[in-house]
Amino acid sequence: MKKIDFYILKKFLGTFVFAITLILAVAVVFDFTETIDNFMEKGAPFKAIVFDYYQNFIPYFANLFTPLFVFIAVIFFTSKMAYNSEIIAILSSGVSFRRLMYPYFLGALVISVFSFWLGGYVIPPANVVRLRFEDRYVNRGHKAGAENIHMQIEPGVFVYMGNYYSYNDKGDYFNLEKFDGKVLKSKLSARSIKYDTITGGWTLRDYTIREIMKDGTQKISAGRKLDTVISIKPDDFKEERHYYEMMNNDELNDYIAEQQRRGVGNVEAFIIEKYRRIANPFAAFILTLIGVSLASRKIRGGMGLHIGIGISLSFAYIMFMTISTTFAISGSMNPLLAVWLPNIVFTMIGVVLYYRAPK
Repeated sequence: MKKIDFYILKKFLGTFVFAITLILAVAVVFDFTETIDNFMEKGAPFKAIVFDYYQNFIPYFANLFTPLFVFIAVIFFTSKMAYNSEIIAILSSGVSFRRLMYPYFLGALVISVFSFWLGGYVIPPANVVRLRFEDRYVNRGHKAGAENIHMQIEPGVFVYMGNYYSYNDKGDYFNLEKFDGKVLKSKLSARSIKYDTITGGWTLRDYTIREIMKDGTQKISAGRKLDTVISIKPDDFKEERHYYEMMNNDELNDYIAEQQRRGVGNVEAFIIEKYRRIANPFAAFILTLIGVSLASRKIRGGMGLHIGIGISLSFAYIMFMTISTTFAISGSMNPLLAVWLPNIVFTMIGVVLYYRAPK
């Protein structure tokens, strides 16, 4: 590390912190303006607003747009260095453009590691508090947890449910089927099912049990209410708004593996979140490469043109990511490809700009 490396690294991290602080202040003001009516209408305590909501809202929002802030920071201070002829002086002293990139990538590494740690292990438990606050004081209604559920809970044991409502742990049109190979041995049907948080069991209403005997006859029993234990839990159906954001990396991996083992097909949002937590920090390197390659030369239009181009590319990246993940959730694209495709495309853009940058 040379003096010039510390100089660039200090400018990089300092500008990044300044930019992210400024944007977060603006975001908090706008969010408070939009939600203050809900806070007052539902009687949200001031302490809960500050410590349950905004204390957890700030790191979530900051980490979500970290690549954008990295890009803006690189564009801003590199463009300023270029127009002060500092870039020309550095290159004229014998430092190669490739060597000039080292402190930039070191800064991107520091931010990426911090972002990965935040997104994987710090923000998820904070999101539990924030989202519960939003459900109580901000949102006007609840959404169903899932619909048309079909999963294997044990070898040869399958569950079907028409709808599951996560806010009261209740489902309707429930069926539990047991097979011996391909032969149906029994079927339990119920109009509704509700989880008992005290006993850890399930209560079935208006149920019917059909048992297939060895001679092919059926034994049928029915009733109004049945308390039973089934090897499923409410978390298996938690697919409502942002539930995956409440899981740290280990919990997310375990959940995906368990749901795939049970044959649940609609876990694309969880898989996308898993890949996004890796791809999002990696994007800091790509956008740093593009930012330095763009802002290191003087062009007519000054620093404002550099910043305008940078912001346009940033929003193009975010829009590209949104479109590709939408295709993945709908099943039209592989989740891994959907998450990494923007990084791949913008890496190629960065390589082209790097080779066209002044050396």
